[in-house]
Amino acid sequence: MTRKFLIRVLSLVTAFTAVATSAAGQTPRTPWGDPDLQGDYTNKFEQGTPFERPDEFSGRTIEDVKGDELKGILQERQDRVLLQTVLAGGDPAGNLGGPLHWQDQFDITKGSRPWFVVDPTDGKIPPQTAESRRRAAARQGARRGRGQADSWVDRSLYDRCITRGLPGSMMPAIYGNSYRIVQAPGYVAIQYEMVHETRIIPLDGRPFVNAAIRSHMGDGRARWEGETLVIETTNFRDESVYRGANPETLKITERFTRVSPDRLDWRVTIDDPTTWTKPWTFAMPLTRSADERIMEYACHEGNRAMANILSAARSEEKAVAEAAKRGIKLTVSDSPTAAEGER
Repeated sequence: MTRKFLIRVLSLVTAFTAVATSAAGQTPRTPWGDPDLQGDYTNKFEQGTPFERPDEFSGRTIEDVKGDELKGILQERQDRVLLQTVLAGGDPAGNLGGPLHWQDQFDITKGSRPWFVVDPTDGKIPPQTAESRRRAAARQGARRGRGQADSWVDRSLYDRCITRGLPGSMMPAIYGNSYRIVQAPGYVAIQYEMVHETRIIPLDGRPFVNAAIRSHMGDGRARWEGETLVIETTNFRDESVYRGANPETLKITERFTRVSPDRLDWRVTIDDPTTWTKPWTFAMPLTRSADERIMEYACHEGNRAMANILSAARSEEKAVAEAAKRGIKLTVSDSPTAAEGER
């Protein structure tokens, strides 16, 4: 069974199946009895949320910041974003240009929390291990002597339209924050608008694939714990592993729980004893909306960014060489083309 065919089957199951609603107070059920989480989701209103607890909230937990205080914080964040945004006819006063239906991605007041990390309760990612620091130094050493654009391989996999990895593919950004959950008996599929990746995850208890088989989104296995969909993922690739973790020991556990008719709680635990001194968890909501269906993500089509970055780097090198002939010493950051190449 090909991947394309399986995605088609899953889509047809969603399109032609009526959801069976369970007893009051419980998550609706699919006809085969699983909690029904299907739909189109977004977390675009969370893009202004800091990942870790800001220092201004030192000594407080995420539960302490709520109500009118949280509303004021979200409004302040929105004002700050709008004042710094100048887009297609917009101005620094926050009068954005472009179609109105596109502008709502800047409505940070619809956000839900002051920060994302919920465990540890101090809202901070635990310290890295000594092994992790040595690994990071080795990676940096391997790049010594190379520029940021000597070759296309020097750019990130995201720059190259390959992947944002896991859990990066569901982290809010300035666009492309739409996701789709599709269920079928024995499977759940999650599609991501940005880079247009799809994970097809079995629910039948089968073991993980051989550790030698690795992918950018890892190898996932799902199960139900009551009303919560739990997905454990391993077998990551080194090029795209989350936050420089060890792909051989990293395990990511996601929990999807319906907390209201139009909202899921997405909770992610990062566990890698060779990278962090203890496991840690971040969480954010996913809001279901038929208006947020996935659109085509034609990353390469008409996109000259990679070619422009590389050609700008070559122009920069030429400018440095020409200056050296005249006895003028320039560095990469001094060259007038450097900033242009990174846009």
